[in-house]
Amino acid sequence: MNPLLVCDQLHYHFPGSSQAALAGASLTVAAGQRVVLLGRNGAGKSTLLLHINGLLRPNAGTIQVEGQTIAYHRRGLNALRRRVGLILQNPDEQLFSASVAQDISFGPLNLGLSVAAAEERVAHAAELCGVGALLDRPTHALSGGEKTRVALAGVLAMQPKLILADEVMAGLDPWMRQQLFTILNQLVAQGTSIILATHDLDIARHWADVVAVMDQGRVVALAPPATIFGDATLVALLGPRAPWGEMKAR
Repeated sequence: MNPLLVCDQLHYHFPGSSQAALAGASLTVAAGQRVVLLGRNGAGKSTLLLHINGLLRPNAGTIQVEGQTIAYHRRGLNALRRRVGLILQNPDEQLFSASVAQDISFGPLNLGLSVAAAEERVAHAAELCGVGALLDRPTHALSGGEKTRVALAGVLAMQPKLILADEVMAGLDPWMRQQLFTILNQLVAQGTSIILATHDLDIARHWADVVAVMDQGRVVALAPPATIFGDATLVALLGPRAPWGEMKAR
C-alpha cells in the first residue's frame, strides 16, 4: 500500500536566518496512523507541519500526499488543503469569523461548495466535535477548550485525509484532553491519519502508533513507542525527566 504522506529531504531557512530550520527532514506516514512528533523547542516540529500543510515552501526537497507532489500554485494548494488540515496551538490564530457556524463553514464555502452542502458539512463536523449547540455563539465568547474543538471542526469540515495538530493539548484540562482524544480516535478509526506535535512524552508512549523524534531540523528516529523509549540515546535527547523529589531539592 502506498503511504499517505512522504516528506523527502526537506531543507528550509527562514528569511534572514543563517541557521537551518529543516536540514534534510524526511517522514513517511501511512493511512489511519497516529504519529506523535517529539523534539525540543527549535527542533523543527512546527516548521515541518507548516511545510506539510503548504504554508511554507521548502528550499529543497519534496512532499507527496496520496502520491501527488505538492504544487505551490493556488489550485495546487487548494487541492492540498482538501487533504491536509492544520490545527494550531493557539486557536485564536485560527478563528476569525463572527460566529462558530460561519467559522466552520469558511473552508467548505471557499472550496466552492453550495450553501446547502456547506451547511451539511458544518452540522456533521460540529456534531463530531461536540459543538453543535455552539453554532450561533460568537467565537470570541468561547472557552479555550471550546475554541480548540471549533478549530478542529473547521478542519474536519474540509474532510481531510491527514490532520496536523501542533501542541493542541497544551493548556487543556484533563476532561477536555480526553474529549479531544476521543474525537481523534474516531477519526483514525475512519482512516484519517493524525500527526500530533507535543512535548508530552506520555502521549507518545500510550497513544501513538509510531513516534517521530526531531533534532536540529531532521527526523532522527521513526519507530513504535517501545523502540523509541527503549533507546537511552533518544530518551536523553528528549530531555530530563527528574523525579518530583529531586526537582524540589533543586
